[in-house]
Amino acid sequence: MPPRKARKTMPIKYKIDILAKLKEKGYSSTRIRNEKLIGQSYLQQLRHNEMVSWKTIETICRLLNCQPGDILEYVEGMEGK
Repeated sequence: MPPRKARKTMPIKYKIDILAKLKEKGYSSTRIRNEKLIGQSYLQQLRHNEMVSWKTIETICRLLNCQPGDILEYVEGMEGK
């Protein structure tokens, strides 16, 4: 089996621990899955600090009552590393 290609990272990162903040607001991983708010694959991506879809960002912002800029930030010099 050939080795996996290294992923290029985007110069965007999370400002906060999304899952911890959701849990503070009463949205445990179990509740999120049971209510089908965010898919399991996206929850896994969040656990690994990987970027998720804009639709998922929209859902997170709705649940946390925030704006994307409250949870995401641009990090200069991080492009393609």
